[in-house]
Amino acid sequence: MKLGNLKPASGSTHSKKRVGRGHGSGLGRSAGRGDKGYHSRSGSKHRPWFEGGQMPLHRRVPKRGFSNFLFKKEYQIVNISDLENVDVQDVNPTILKEKGLIKYALRPIKILGNGDLNKKINITASAFSSSAVKKIEKAGGTATKQ
Repeated sequence: MKLGNLKPASGSTHSKKRVGRGHGSGLGRSAGRGDKGYHSRSGSKHRPWFEGGQMPLHRRVPKRGFSNFLFKKEYQIVNISDLENVDVQDVNPTILKEKGLIKYALRPIKILGNGDLNKKINITASAFSSSAVKKIEKAGGTATKQ
């Protein structure tokens, strides 16, 4: 078998419609576009949001509520139980990234108090939950905000 001999399975391909090539083709005269109107003419586009001149949905629906997306802070979350596996005493965002606990070193990180900590660790992060701070200080470490 050679690449030059390959052909699609019979019946899987269809010949292209040759639109507007005379009456004998079956799609002559108006070329399947109908007789009159916007879409029969060249330059017409059917956009998915256009509703034929009716008031569009995004303008009909009332605007309510408040969105704080512009000033929202999204934290990367690390649990205390995850820090048990880190074998470094001074933990910072670059070390967390190297260990695979977070995806981005430059984005805000929040340490949560889920799990137990049995060793002394000095952690630098953007934010800490109150339970995480208690557990870190109980183990003899420090929690420093960036």
